[in-house]
Amino acid sequence: MTPTTLARAMAEVTNEFRRAAIAHRPMHSPHEGWAVIREEMDELWEHVRANTGRSAEARHEACQIAAMAVRYMLDLTEGEP
Repeated sequence: MTPTTLARAMAEVTNEFRRAAIAHRPMHSPHEGWAVIREEMDELWEHVRANTGRSAEARHEACQIAAMAVRYMLDLTEGEP
């Protein structure tokens, strides 16, 4: 993996985060945040089970998981590390 590859992946996550922030209100509770992340993980698991875990669609699900994890951090946790 190169720094450029990592930067591209992080840009994908940032774009997905922004898209979701426009489309959906902030997470209101840790339970809601967990449920949203779990739903995305279930969708990725379906690709893994169908042997399509390396597909563009699976990549998109992984991106959504990462974006929702960041959203959880920003919506539900206190401050910065």
